[in-house]
Amino acid sequence: MSTHEPLADRDSAPAPEDGAGASSRSAAVPALPDAGRPRRWVGGLLVAVVCVLVLALVNAFVAQPFAIPSGSMENTLRVGDRVVVNKLAYRFGGTVHRGDVVVFDGRDSFLQDDGAGSGGLGGALRQLGSYLGLASPSETDFVKRVVGVGGDRVVCCDRQDRITVNGVPVDESGYLFPGDTASSVPFDIEVPDGRLWVMGDHRSDSRDSRDHLGEPGGGTVPEDRVIGRADWVVYPVGRWHHLRRPGGYDAVDAAGRGGRHGDQG
Repeated sequence: MSTHEPLADRDSAPAPEDGAGASSRSAAVPALPDAGRPRRWVGGLLVAVVCVLVLALVNAFVAQPFAIPSGSMENTLRVGDRVVVNKLAYRFGGTVHRGDVVVFDGRDSFLQDDGAGSGGLGGALRQLGSYLGLASPSETDFVKRVVGVGGDRVVCCDRQDRITVNGVPVDESGYLFPGDTASSVPFDIEVPDGRLWVMGDHRSDSRDSRDHLGEPGGGTVPEDRVIGRADWVVYPVGRWHHLRRPGGYDAVDAAGRGGRHGDQG
């Protein structure tokens, strides 16, 4: 066989037939509907549902955004700020410390009702928006600074208008709202074990433990009602910062009083 002979087509078409009846081998076939579109739509929906479920689980057990609804914590937290609440801060052996900024459920302390009016679809949507940090928080949730923990004696005020904890003056200059005093309301409270004495940083514009002295619990908040510790301001972007525990309570901690909460560890 000559190597210079042309190779024959392996699938050569037969010679075209003559006549009007002849037809093309590649007759047009009508396009079928895109069967992949419903699958893609369903797949996208499943991904969205999984993402929402994961976000809900994170918000429920790990961290949750919280929208600041009032000026009671100014200038530390301003109206409209979004903070990330660390829900793991006090689990697995962690304890609440003096100076922490906490978010808590105020039922049975700041509120004497059971919040029954927040049910239904509207309540569920509001709760979802609160979880995502898009809506105002639940009306039963509050954000304040911990001033005293179980076993502490918190008094206002000494001769220099300072709050004392277990007889030790607290330097609050790093977070008190400019022009505010430690408190215009005098008090002398022994914090029961397992409870907290909390106050806003904007003392003249804060309804806090002082406003509930005559109620059950004496204005203190049960530790098991704490949702978590506010750790980060994440919105607006220009205010992004970490909320650190102030050094004004170091002297109280060093004194070693206040039961099991005396040391921060």
